[in-house]
Amino acid sequence: MDDYSGGSAAAAAAALIVFAFFVFIFAVIGYVISAFFLMKIFDKAGVQGKWRAWVPIYNFMVFAKLGDVSPWVMLGAVVASGLLSQVPVLGWIIALLPIVVGALAAWRVGQKLQKETPWVILYVLLGLVWLGILAFDKSRWNPNVPPAPWAANGFLADRTVWQGVPVQTSAAPAGYTPPAGYQPPAGYQPPVPPAGYQPPAPPAATAPPAAPEPPTTEPPTTEPPTTEPPTAPEPPRS
Repeated sequence: MDDYSGGSAAAAAAALIVFAFFVFIFAVIGYVISAFFLMKIFDKAGVQGKWRAWVPIYNFMVFAKLGDVSPWVMLGAVVASGLLSQVPVLGWIIALLPIVVGALAAWRVGQKLQKETPWVILYVLLGLVWLGILAFDKSRWNPNVPPAPWAANGFLADRTVWQGVPVQTSAAPAGYTPPAGYQPPAGYQPPVPPAGYQPPAPPAATAPPAAPEPPTTEPPTTEPPTTEPPTAPEPPRS
């Protein structure tokens, strides 16, 4: 009986090791594919350095920046999920934090690649498929989209500047409404005229010159000649 129990335990352990090995292999393959797709999306967004897409956790921090979400919020969500996911009752809620933060960033990244809001559902359900579509479709990166609803939130909005990662368009200054299709440069403030300044008055309109008048001198009159015609010759006398 002891030999049978020992053999069963060894077989179960071997099966568990084989299963863990295949899980590890599939995890590595999935990570390589997702990093490759992120690299393509980063290229569209103008991110410098392909290596950024291959560094674990950091690549999704860059992804969060492109989606107008603070990368530190993304990092905090990942760390909290890893450390507190085993807490009773609240653990499963904390485990969803990276998915929620990633969905917000994916929504904004999708908008900048001409994808409608429902596309974020595909990211939540099949994130690898979502990344592949955005990586290889014909869409082009357009950061000039309306500001994110959380643009004024100092905690969630992105305020960091990393060299090699383009700064995304932020909210426009208060009281300013840009024309449709135009986004002012980040940090731009229109110049303020000096106090007491009055713009110069426009010059008075000048009257057009008068039309030339015709000459007032009368043309010379010609008089008939005053000389009398010659008289006829007298007839000869006999």
